[in-house]
Amino acid sequence: MPDITIEKYKPSDRLNWEDFVDRSNNGTMFHKQAFLDYHHAGKFDFYHLIFRKNGKIIAVLPGGLKDDGNVYWSPVGASYGSFVTGDLPFSECLEIVDAFMAYCKGAGIKEVFLIPPPLVYSKNYSQHIEYAMLYRKFDFELHYISHAIDLKHKQNTFKNYDKTARKTINKILREGKISIRESNDYATFNDILLTNKAKFNVKPTHTLEDMLKLAELMPNNVRLNIVYYEEKPIAGSWLFFCNDKVVLCFYNMLYYEYEHLKPIYLIMHHTVEQAIAEGYEWVDIGVSQDTAAEDPMTPSLNLIYFKERFFSRGILRSTFHYKFSE
Repeated sequence: MPDITIEKYKPSDRLNWEDFVDRSNNGTMFHKQAFLDYHHAGKFDFYHLIFRKNGKIIAVLPGGLKDDGNVYWSPVGASYGSFVTGDLPFSECLEIVDAFMAYCKGAGIKEVFLIPPPLVYSKNYSQHIEYAMLYRKFDFELHYISHAIDLKHKQNTFKNYDKTARKTINKILREGKISIRESNDYATFNDILLTNKAKFNVKPTHTLEDMLKLAELMPNNVRLNIVYYEEKPIAGSWLFFCNDKVVLCFYNMLYYEYEHLKPIYLIMHHTVEQAIAEGYEWVDIGVSQDTAAEDPMTPSLNLIYFKERFFSRGILRSTFHYKFSE
């Protein structure tokens, strides 16, 4: 076996963990203990792992146990998980995967599910870890189609929107009937969120208390923008500044009685402009699945069509899976 040791995370590791995620190639806010702290104690059976080679941290893995400790999931209580590493050569990534599989066998873990962030979240594009998992016969449970806007054209990104999006945004800006600005009014946004989700018989992932807690725990990573019509809040966007590369639109919500004012177009344009101004490379506008369909991978074609108006492209959010033989 390689000179890799694996240890379970303990509170005294916190500073080293957070520092490693910040310096890593593919880490995000979802991998940080500060993010996971918004969950109340005991909600999940967290089981975070630290990988060391010759005593030095080379990877961390946030996660937890389910099904009486038989199944390991990463993430638990977050959007993205899986291995966080530096920009490593393939040989070391294979060592990490092999060490993890040996550790799982020794711990009596029978099944593993890992959901890494899409490739665009990496500082230097590399899929060494993913290939190492596939080489060791991991398979896929699910693929979700997400969409992200490439900001490489910077201020010219607007020119790449389709004609309808450009025309709609120019009309909104010219008429000035609605405006958007940063806000801390989470109670108002929560009402918009609940009303919006109720239309589809869905409950949001986060409560008002969750959103307030995250805003307190990660003030540099979380931002709320609200759209106003004659100073009445009619829509809003909750943004996650996930790492140095990607801004994620976690919620884009509106009161549907104001849909004719096209507030989501203003939200999208404002988010892109903010991200460009602050030096980000991508805006992730989230998964595009039909949540009412029996097959969880069913795409929502209307939603995808809307997202593509803003020069977005499909990126995969995949779940890697391994089941150990009896």
